[in-house]
Amino acid sequence: MRWFGWRVHFAPLPGPRGVLIFYPHTSNWDFPIAMLAKLAIGIPVRWLGKQALFSNFLLDRFMRRLGGEPVERQNSTGAIERLGQRIRNADWYWLALAPEGTRKYSDSWRSGFYHIARAADVPLALAFIDYPSRTIGVLDYVQLSGDIDADLESIRAAYAGRRGYRADDAAPIVFQAKE
Repeated sequence: MRWFGWRVHFAPLPGPRGVLIFYPHTSNWDFPIAMLAKLAIGIPVRWLGKQALFSNFLLDRFMRRLGGEPVERQNSTGAIERLGQRIRNADWYWLALAPEGTRKYSDSWRSGFYHIARAADVPLALAFIDYPSRTIGVLDYVQLSGDIDADLESIRAAYAGRRGYRADDAAPIVFQAKE
């Protein structure tokens, strides 16, 4: 990471299981930088990615080797309950995902990470990438209370001042409105 001028900020994990969110996710560069940071830290973190990233045999094998797991984003498939159960039953399972769900601007976050962490009753790691300071890492670990407004407020406070490659494309830290 130093070769590329980046610093990794990481505190030891609070336990063997948890959910890690990565914000802001505004560039294709976020993925390779995050994978390099993951290698530098040396902790086997799994991550969720859109189905298209696993579209053919070689790409599928490569992404899975990096810790990737495909997720169907358009349809409700019971993934939250399955992932919560898998994390809860595993000896070691840290799952990373980007709550924005895309690199382009979105007016809200997807709430799946919140429900997975609550279902598994595990800590939430707040991972960040900050292009102005060329730093990537984990800001804090929080135990979600179930009070969504209060939890989102503490998450917003933790991420204040972190800027993605395209800062205007970072989604505000609010959940999608239920229809």
